[in-house]
Amino acid sequence: MMKVAFFAITAALLLSSCSQKSPAAGGKAGRGGGGPIPVVVAKAEARDVPVEIQAVGNVQAYSAVSIRSQITGQITQVHFKEGQEVKKGDELFTIDPRPFQAALNQAEASLQSGQAMLMNSRLNFERTSNLLNSKIASQADYDTALSAYRSAQSTVTADAAAVTNAQLNLAYTSIKSPIDGRTGNLTIKEGNVVKAPDDILVSITQIHPIYVAFSVPEDNLPAIRHQAADQSLPVKAYPAGETNSAASGELTFIDNSVDTNTGTILLKATFQNTNTVLWPGQFVQVSLVLSNLSRATVVPSQAVQTGQDGEFLFVVKADDTVEARPVSAGITFDGVRVIASGLKLGETVVTDGQVRLTEGAKVSMKSPDKIAGTNSPAGEL
Repeated sequence: MMKVAFFAITAALLLSSCSQKSPAAGGKAGRGGGGPIPVVVAKAEARDVPVEIQAVGNVQAYSAVSIRSQITGQITQVHFKEGQEVKKGDELFTIDPRPFQAALNQAEASLQSGQAMLMNSRLNFERTSNLLNSKIASQADYDTALSAYRSAQSTVTADAAAVTNAQLNLAYTSIKSPIDGRTGNLTIKEGNVVKAPDDILVSITQIHPIYVAFSVPEDNLPAIRHQAADQSLPVKAYPAGETNSAASGELTFIDNSVDTNTGTILLKATFQNTNTVLWPGQFVQVSLVLSNLSRATVVPSQAVQTGQDGEFLFVVKADDTVEARPVSAGITFDGVRVIASGLKLGETVVTDGQVRLTEGAKVSMKSPDKIAGTNSPAGEL
């Protein structure tokens, strides 16, 4: 009786095992089986890719001037508004000119008086010289006349210098901008007395063009110097909040020494800044373009995976199966990765869905919008 029960149970188990369905033919489906795995793909393309050095830069004014008065006096008029753009030669301030005009008039009067005395002493000297030749005047009379003449000449020279100084002081009552630029905060208002040369009236910064200063590791110095010797190196600056639009300039300065504390070299790029995107004191992301890779093989950067043996790609073959292929990947630019070796132009690579793939898995290629509409967990399709 026990033998009959044993055979009955064994038969039931065999029948249950044989009733299970076998995997679909050709369905090498990686984890879980069940047919082709949906993935997003892209083709390897040829593109010119710039070789760049990234850094953080600081925007600096092309030039900056602190406006001071060279004379002490009362400000009677301010000819600009704070923050206004001014041109070289534009009048900024007027200091009360009346005291300086009076000083000029006095100096001119003294000059005229000295010139009259000079004329009189010259005539006296000439007469004394003639009388000496006629042996009528003595040598002492001649020496006295000569001394008075030379003294009058010195007086006229001093008076002329006083006139020039008075003219300069009068000219200083009109303060003009020495550069093109933007005015800053007005520190002394109209009606106040300015003391020369202590008081700063306003600062002007030139922002057209403008500098961006940044530092790069000294390891990049040989390549930068080599490329800069042959051509102008373009530089792009990305202000905060302006990631889609970059200001374009060129490298114009390489410092004469490496900073031994940081192991970096200071560089400066000049930007025309016509749209005033860059502002003094601002921090920006800087990209220095050293060279260009012509027709480099590129794929979307997310296609490149990292494994225990290095970087690799899932390449889709003609039979819609995937191959995990080792590659030598280079720089990343604008969302694409340069593939130096291991991949040919036109080959198809998986850009999303790699987490479910294994060597030889069969895939179905889907468009990104369809994949995005599925309810699969993040990172899986």
